[in-house]
Amino acid sequence: MKKEKFGMILPITLLGYFLILMDNSIIFTSATEIGQSLHLSQASLSWISNAYTLTFGGFLLLSGRLSDLLGRKRVFITGITIFGLSSLLIGLSDNANFVIAMRAVQGIGSSVIAPSTLALMMDSYQGEMRERAIAYYGVTAGIGSSLGLLIGGGLTTFFSWEAGFLINVPITVILLLLSIQFIPNKPGQHSKVDYLGSLLSVLGLAALIDGLTGNKLWMIAIGLVLLIIFIRFESRVKNPILPLSLFQNRVRSGAYAARLLFMMAMLPYWFFLPQVWQEEYHFTALQSGFAFLPLTLVQFVVSFLLPKLTKRYGNNKVLLAGEFFLLLGLLWTALADLSAGYWFAFALPMLVIGFGQGMVLAPVTSAGLYQAPDELAGIASGLTNTAHQIGGPIGLSLIVATTSSYHVEVGSMALFTGIALVIVAFFVTRKVKS
Repeated sequence: MKKEKFGMILPITLLGYFLILMDNSIIFTSATEIGQSLHLSQASLSWISNAYTLTFGGFLLLSGRLSDLLGRKRVFITGITIFGLSSLLIGLSDNANFVIAMRAVQGIGSSVIAPSTLALMMDSYQGEMRERAIAYYGVTAGIGSSLGLLIGGGLTTFFSWEAGFLINVPITVILLLLSIQFIPNKPGQHSKVDYLGSLLSVLGLAALIDGLTGNKLWMIAIGLVLLIIFIRFESRVKNPILPLSLFQNRVRSGAYAARLLFMMAMLPYWFFLPQVWQEEYHFTALQSGFAFLPLTLVQFVVSFLLPKLTKRYGNNKVLLAGEFFLLLGLLWTALADLSAGYWFAFALPMLVIGFGQGMVLAPVTSAGLYQAPDELAGIASGLTNTAHQIGGPIGLSLIVATTSSYHVEVGSMALFTGIALVIVAFFVTRKVKS
């Protein structure tokens, strides 16, 4: 029997998602050059990343719900436009404050793109095609971050840090043209926007992420209080921006927690390893990017095997196995002696980590959408991306605040993964199908 073709929706959504993930990790390998070029202090330099993270995570719930209410095509094109214009302005500017402001705008564009891509895939594909599409989406989440380090290092080494942002412009133009041509213009839902809930969600998430990235306990407290008020308000309002019914399914709730813990482990991994390599092995920015290739290549190969694996063993067993391999690879890295060199201390464990990542990202994404009503696909994918976006700052801030030893840092990443393994075993207990 001849397989159905995906058409243009899949490449459009994967390219859009890859773009925002790549742009986030480009900062890790070009941060030093950005700081020198713009004459930034260490505190000011952190805002090149924080401003993006703040608005990306803060606006995700609102953007996901708007995707349901206003229509996928309109919202996706709006996000691409915002992202492309802000990228252009960043690449052309030599003013530090303006660059930071445009990074915040770029984060808003990313917050619109991320849930829209997954929701478009949910709308466009069913059954086995949806499973395969989500598998490709999952591998994009890992490869986009890893390749961002390589691309950022290469562009910075051979051209300039500005090239890492200017490269977004032609890609966004291509995406806009493809989106106008190929994404169907389906109307959204006719429902009132929950303005107060939207405001509370944006302020609460932004305050929480700002507090976590800056280790400000008072800001974390404000964020938590605002989010508690937001949840209580959402439980009473008629047309909530976040329908709490999404949490009533144990598979989805467990998946959101597992996605959070995944990024609590992996963002610090991507953040600390280039620093260790540059200090211990005197790697350049470009070499640090290439050093992630063992992980990226294995994950890429696993992505093509995933549809067969999930069909044979079920989504839950594949996810559980992925968490186990991820834990094993992180423990190996934590216990390895740096004097053994890059290949034994990092590259070999990366093969196991890449295998685990490849088996985690797509199944945990699928679990986060399990039995979600079609009319809530946007906000369900928004929640999945919110867990992904918040997890990184939580993990990084906890590790930075509690240890300065490299081996303990990686051990903490393994601990987060171990907790995720337990959650998957006890909460995500059903065979998940898209």
